[in-house]
Amino acid sequence: MAKILVIDDEEAFREGLIETLVDLGAEAEGALGVNAALSMIDKKKFDVIFIDYRMPGIDGLEGIKRIQAKDGSKNTALVMITAFLDSQNTIAAMKLGAFDHLTKPVSRADIKRILDKLGSNVPPQARAPANLPDRADPYALVGNSPELREVLKLIGRLSSHDSSVLISGETGTGKELVARAIHRNSERASAPFLAINCAAIPENLLESELFGHVKGSFTGASHDRKGSFQMAEGGTLLLDEIGDMPLSLQAKLLRTLQEKEITPLGSNKSIKINVRFLAATHQNLKDMIAKKEFREDLYYRLNVVDIRLPALRERSSDLPLLARHFLDQSLLEKALPQKQFTPRALAKLSSHTWPGNIRELKNVIERASVVSNGPWIDEEDIRFLMERETRTPLQESLDLPSAIAQLEKAYILRALKEAAGNRSEAARKLGIQRQLLYTKIKEYRIDS
Repeated sequence: MAKILVIDDEEAFREGLIETLVDLGAEAEGALGVNAALSMIDKKKFDVIFIDYRMPGIDGLEGIKRIQAKDGSKNTALVMITAFLDSQNTIAAMKLGAFDHLTKPVSRADIKRILDKLGSNVPPQARAPANLPDRADPYALVGNSPELREVLKLIGRLSSHDSSVLISGETGTGKELVARAIHRNSERASAPFLAINCAAIPENLLESELFGHVKGSFTGASHDRKGSFQMAEGGTLLLDEIGDMPLSLQAKLLRTLQEKEITPLGSNKSIKINVRFLAATHQNLKDMIAKKEFREDLYYRLNVVDIRLPALRERSSDLPLLARHFLDQSLLEKALPQKQFTPRALAKLSSHTWPGNIRELKNVIERASVVSNGPWIDEEDIRFLMERETRTPLQESLDLPSAIAQLEKAYILRALKEAAGNRSEAARKLGIQRQLLYTKIKEYRIDS
């Protein structure tokens, strides 16, 4: 029978949780605060401790630290509970070694899930605390949805590990933000973080960008140049859109991951590196492996830990928080007076499907912050978002080449809209090369 302690200054909640735990077959008792709990821990060993985040005097995070300092609490599973959830206290709790993180009101199913996990001998891992990024940080992960909370918990657990991580999700879901959070909550936080977009760099330049080159290695190489691996020394390197990396470079990358060394372009000397490697993609790499477009051995080397980011439509409860966050950022950057959303504006934002995800939402909010008059952003200020796409009817007088050009322009405009202006993503949606899309944009005088 599991021995459980509940630390919470709210008597009704504390007694209710104890009753649920006893009903589920545990032996449970309560403490009003951290000091009372520490006295109880001195006299008795507990298997699980539920601790409230916000309490008078010593809060939950400090309480976790003090409990962990007790000799008899090394293997005790700690579960943080809070009614004031944000992304940073989730990450902080998991970094300190919390077994899980729950939001009030806590359901019976949540409690049973935790007890079942503990019954499977899932051990908590002790982690050293580190400074958290400022909540006003433009790289903050914003939201309280269960889907995002699972991502935040995993980031916290990864803080003391140096494993490679593969971050997957649709375009615009915030994969680079997750990569930055992993870096900034790790022991490498004071070292460089570099992000390289494999889709944005021409194939013939990508190798030099990553591995560097020596003078004379190719036409125009007038001096030695360090690549991204060397520039990120001691820190973290994110390869975004890893699925766009050519097969020839995938083999060289695999060797780098295995041997922890690189060979600059044009050189025959290897250089040892100390870099944590993260990768991100919006593509299904397993499908690409089946089509011989991605190396299977590289996939398994990258996918030591997998983080899948939910699309915005899958975490719609976060939309008001994200909208407020992006509005605050835009007002600050543009030195604009304070503004608020009307309920009608928020309802209209919530009804959109957001094919461009968080990136699209950010662009929409930035535009609304500029075009709106007065202190309120109303539905009229975001009507451009909801207007149905008007299909341009083909003029009967057009010859075939003109009709094809008109249809082609319409498809390009739609792809750019769905990709929130991201040309690389629009090219993938259209099934054409980026350079061809650039040519067509110029030809049709499209402002993307």
